[in-house]
Amino acid sequence: MPSRPQYALMSGKDKNMVIFVCLTSAITFFDFLIYLYMADYISSAFFPANIDSGMTRLQGLGLFAVGYLARPLGGILFGRYGDMKGRKPLLLISMLATALCMVGIAILPTYAQWGVIAPSLFIILRLIQGMAFGVYVPLAWIYIAEQVPRQYLSVACSYVTASFFVGVLFSNAFFVWLNGSMTPVQMLDYGWRVPFAVAALLSFLPLLAWRFINESPFFIEMQTRKPLRGVRQPLTLLFKYCKHSIFLGLLLSLIIASITTVVALLLPSLIELSFSLDNDLFVFSHSLGIVFMIFGCVFYGIVSNHENFGKILVLGSVLLIGQIFAFYYHLQAGGDYILIMYALLGFFAGIVGMIPAIFVQLFPTNVRLTGLALSYNVMYAIVGGLLPFALGYATSYISFSPALYIAFIGAMSIMVGLYFYHLPESRQLNRVI
Repeated sequence: MPSRPQYALMSGKDKNMVIFVCLTSAITFFDFLIYLYMADYISSAFFPANIDSGMTRLQGLGLFAVGYLARPLGGILFGRYGDMKGRKPLLLISMLATALCMVGIAILPTYAQWGVIAPSLFIILRLIQGMAFGVYVPLAWIYIAEQVPRQYLSVACSYVTASFFVGVLFSNAFFVWLNGSMTPVQMLDYGWRVPFAVAALLSFLPLLAWRFINESPFFIEMQTRKPLRGVRQPLTLLFKYCKHSIFLGLLLSLIIASITTVVALLLPSLIELSFSLDNDLFVFSHSLGIVFMIFGCVFYGIVSNHENFGKILVLGSVLLIGQIFAFYYHLQAGGDYILIMYALLGFFAGIVGMIPAIFVQLFPTNVRLTGLALSYNVMYAIVGGLLPFALGYATSYISFSPALYIAFIGAMSIMVGLYFYHLPESRQLNRVI
């Protein structure tokens, strides 16, 4: 099969593919975040009740961390499968695995009903879902990158990244509604099952359009050109020929994981440790920041489509560093304009939307998913597993700790941007080794 023309127009089928992947990405992110919002209730349902509340909270966060720790394993195993068998079957497997795990947890008996069997089954389902999620995120970027014409690569990948934050925004709204609709007693009794049931339903819905989904043109072309060596041992080829790409992938993953984890997920809890703000206004401010982060992802994706990637990454990182410090100094001064400051912070944090477009070009087609999933999930496991505890501890001593960490990540992003700025134009997506 011939390569896609570099300057082809995006067809209606391409646009439908982007919409499909964005929809499933938002749903998958919602599925994964349930554990963060429901940590206390889930821990109470699956562990003995005769322990203190602090241990209950710690166990709940531990169950959330299990999903992060499972991601590298899923990325390697499933990524290898996707490089050997195709993007389309793996997309189906990851979506089905997530949906079935949600169904299983929604109907799972509690510790009071089944004893230690209940938490054991819960952890198994959580591990499976974490593995599926670990491969889905890089798979979504790759699937879209290999579908759309080259000149739409950056903006299409930015849409997918933005859709992850749509999932975060939906999670915020859903759990505000759920907690307002049920009493704590109802939540402990049966309410904790509701988000898993909703997630299961939402996860199955995209499968109704499955017959319209095509295999990646690049994967089909690769099979035609190199049916044997190129697809038999992606992991071996990866470590033999792509060590430099793995290193760059880890750096880019650190930038994405850190900005996403701090700005989109942890910042409200970290701010509450040091500052007193009106709760309702603060909740709305955080949601507004997520909305502008979505806009920022798309904006940076469009701009980097027409300008040098490295230059835009440097400029965007400088703006993010300046805004995170302005944000914290504003909080220290009283936070009268928190809405504006949170919106600006979210928008500048949208630089993460432009990174996947360069990320997917680091690896050849026959090892792309394995390389991307390995780099992304290993770093995300480290950041997601350690950063909440490390920043929480540091913030109890230095209120500006989140700002200092984002400034450090921004400085690293500037160096990465300078590196890419001096590189020649990226290689073709359809190369193989």
